Amino acid sequence: MTRPGNYGWFHLMFVAIVVAATVMICIGFKNCSDKTFRRIMLACWVVMAALEIYKQVIYTFECNDAGVGVWDYQWYAFPYQLCSTPLYVLPFIAFLRDNGLREAFASYMSFFSLFGGLAVFFYPNDVFIQTIGINIQTMVHHGLQIVLGIFCTVYYRKKCNLKHYLKSVPVFASLTAVAIVLNEAVYAVFAANGIDETFNMFYISRHFDCTLPILSNVYTTVPYIVFALIYILGFALVSFILYLIQRGIIALVNKKVRHAE
Repeated sequence: MTRPGNYGWFHLMFVAIVVAATVMICIGFKNCSDKTFRRIMLACWVVMAALEIYKQVIYTFECNDAGVGVWDYQWYAFPYQLCSTPLYVLPFIAFLRDNGLREAFASYMSFFSLFGGLAVFFYPNDVFIQTIGINIQTMVHHGLQIVLGIFCTVYYRKKCNLKHYLKSVPVFASLTAVAIVLNEAVYAVFAANGIDETFNMFYISRHFDCTLPILSNVYTTVPYIVFALIYILGFALVSFILYLIQRGIIALVNKKVRHAE
């Protein structure tokens, strides 16, 4: 397909779909049972995982100039970016009983993962290519981040306080730590074997430039340790702002309900 542009018909179509899906699931299942909540998380995870497998195959397989199929894995597309983390978080929400640990993963979906989805939907330019299947995959994946992030807030609305938000921070910190370890370990293996591949999970590797908006400028102007701290604190700050916005909306809705009664 022709590479979609920002706020073109393809982009706006998925914006409308995500808005409609968010409204429907949050209204229809805001008081659902624990079992139903977990089934929704699992079903969405299955969709995201299946589409991610499709993406990995598409990026790996190609025909060379002789028309022969070649399998060549693209390590830059390894599924461990911030927006890939629902693939690893959702199973915990789907299979754990309602306890503090599951709440921490749900809180992560409500704030950190939600931010990742919103960022892509506000500025999807970097994720669009000429392959229609990949464009659909990325819109569905990031769209589900938005839907599930808001739905987790609605489901846990009675617990949406500062303590609830703070439970998401260790999850983010742990996932970021894994990204840093992967970046160092894989780079060492590649360097030792003469492999020239880009592997930059969370775009926080000290071996490859960060390509994220704003942070790409920070990466080139400060020492790496400063960049890493700005990266972590910056995401924590943005997720906290999202928490305040959602907390404010919940308070406003509760106030209107009390007045209506």
